[in-house]
Amino acid sequence: MTDLGLGGAAARMKVRLGVALLFLAALLPAGAQAQTAGAERPPAQVGVITVATQDVPRSYTLPGRAIAYEQADIRPRISGVITEVLYAPGQPISAGAPMFQLDDVTARADLRSAEATVGSARAQVNVSKSALDRAERLVNSGVTQADLDAARADHEKALADLQSAEAALEVAQTQLSWTRISSPIAGVAGLANLSVGDLVTANQTEALATVTRLDPIDVDVFAPAARMLQLRDEIALGTLRAADQMNLTVTLENGQTYASRGTLVASGSEVSTSTGTVDYRFRVSNPDNRILPGMFLRGELEVGTAPAILVPQMAAIRDRQGALTVWVVQDGKATQKPITSTGSYGAAWVVMQGLTDGETLVVDGMSNLKPGDAVSPVPVTISDSGVVIDQPTQAPAASE
Repeated sequence: MTDLGLGGAAARMKVRLGVALLFLAALLPAGAQAQTAGAERPPAQVGVITVATQDVPRSYTLPGRAIAYEQADIRPRISGVITEVLYAPGQPISAGAPMFQLDDVTARADLRSAEATVGSARAQVNVSKSALDRAERLVNSGVTQADLDAARADHEKALADLQSAEAALEVAQTQLSWTRISSPIAGVAGLANLSVGDLVTANQTEALATVTRLDPIDVDVFAPAARMLQLRDEIALGTLRAADQMNLTVTLENGQTYASRGTLVASGSEVSTSTGTVDYRFRVSNPDNRILPGMFLRGELEVGTAPAILVPQMAAIRDRQGALTVWVVQDGKATQKPITSTGSYGAAWVVMQGLTDGETLVVDGMSNLKPGDAVSPVPVTISDSGVVIDQPTQAPAASE
């Protein structure tokens, strides 16, 4: 009996100990929760700007290529042997400047022969004129009408022979002048394709050299026909105000923006069947000859202005499908919104849908945001390059 009593007391002691442990276990989570609540961080500070609709220039970046404003292939007009190269390749040359000299011995001999023929024809004209005058004076004194008619015919033939001789003289003079080959335009002369001693023929296929005018220079850009149709539709609807004059900003192959802007001089009248594009030609001042014919370029074409909201590119997030989203502050909480962009302007997206005037856009400090997070907005300034100038002060870390 005594053993049974002791056993009962031990069992009651074990029950009391279990209840105490359960009570302590219930108290521990409450204490931990209180400690967590006490260490909860304040709302995250985020840099924000207030968005507003503004007139944004609409531009498109198009591929292009430089085309010479003027270019002349130098070819001989007569056959002959080159005796001298009269220009320095790669140097500026004026219009009419001599470039090649051909052997002119035969041309000079032909000229002297033509000059002699003219002299003989003039003498014959004088003789026939004297005979005609004499026949006209003596027509009633022994000179028959037939003799007078013959004298007149001889004189007219002499005049015709003189005209023919003078024409041959002009041809001979021209042939001699063609032995010196000159540039028809001003520009920069290229390398000579032939040298002294080479035989050339009249109007041969191969050019002796090429002269290119480099200032100004033309730039052809190629715009998709579908995009041009869209522009016309937007202008017709009034959502895009067309520019008074289309200008082109040129970017060189090394990425540098060229100082001079191009003005439109001609637009294509048909669509390329191979590329589906329309050509537009712009003329660009090129005093330093930095742009050379044949260079591949990029041209930013300004077509007008349209009302839109500019969103710094650093403030937008692009998902795997390519869609853009931004964070805005609504009632002190972070909210994510999708936006629709028609392109970029500087360091900003041109947003047509998704935002309204006066909304508070988060531009800094959104890397760890989640929808519904409490935030403390701090106005900041964005530079033209899209960099935050005035950054919000970060909240101090909670002490342990």
